[in-house]
Amino acid sequence: MKRVDDIDRELLGLLQEDATQSYAALGQAVGLSPAAAHERVRKLRERGVIRRTTIDVDPAAVGRGVLAFVMVDSKSWMGESAAAFAALPEIQEAHVIAGSASVLVKVRTSTTEELQDVLRRLYAIDGVSGTQATIVLETFFERPPGGTTGGAA
Repeated sequence: MKRVDDIDRELLGLLQEDATQSYAALGQAVGLSPAAAHERVRKLRERGVIRRTTIDVDPAAVGRGVLAFVMVDSKSWMGESAAAFAALPEIQEAHVIAGSASVLVKVRTSTTEELQDVLRRLYAIDGVSGTQATIVLETFFERPPGGTTGGAA
């Protein structure tokens, strides 16, 4: 797969800030014609660099104000457990990791009681032997990967 160049990075950053921008606006910002900007974006999608277009929702506004990162311990390799983690809708991300735990998950819930319920359900996943949750008190910023213009959210 061809790596992205500086213009691609600029386009990615602009799209991460506002994916509804016209190709004319994108092209003007990076010094391309609208058609050339459209072609670049099309190729980024085709190559899988842009995986999807979505919106950024304020978690608190939809009742998911409690954010926690949970280290999941296991008795065995958890690399085949993706579907079990994905089955818990409160889990936004799950990563197999190296270190003292086997899996790191990002969980958003409405309350700490709901978080406790998620922890109980994590124990029901085959191989899970323990959890350690860290509750986020404040988020300074979250940064998307990729572009050069994507600043603090």
